[in-house]
Amino acid sequence: MNEDAAQEIRIEHILGEDNLKVSYQSLTAYRTHIQNSIEFPCDVTGREDFPWEEIYIYGSGDKNEYAELKKSQPSYTDIYTFMSFDNQIDDKNGLMVKVKRLSDSKEFVLPLADLKVTGTTSSNHELVHDYAVWFVNH
Repeated sequence: MNEDAAQEIRIEHILGEDNLKVSYQSLTAYRTHIQNSIEFPCDVTGREDFPWEEIYIYGSGDKNEYAELKKSQPSYTDIYTFMSFDNQIDDKNGLMVKVKRLSDSKEFVLPLADLKVTGTTSSNHELVHDYAVWFVNH
């Protein structure tokens, strides 16, 4: 069995075959599963650039302005500690999590689907990665 098939089976085990569509109900079920399974401490970083960063990375944004904004805004290059889930759940952003940036202890609320666990050998890595793949693809 390849990794994609194994991942799909893990996701179906969490949500059931008939509940794979992203909805309030499936997001709530996935949140409960992650809350019951995640091991702390759990450090995360951005899966890819955050929407506000795109103009600076791919566009004409000023590099000095980008460096200044990264002091107050969350960046995909930062490392965060996953603290807890936020109460927000919506079909557009999915599960929202409270994180604390390690470099300066600033706290942010970010979509879990935008994050990845820093250690690939951690069981948390598979847990968060499976969620992100499900959320983006369903």
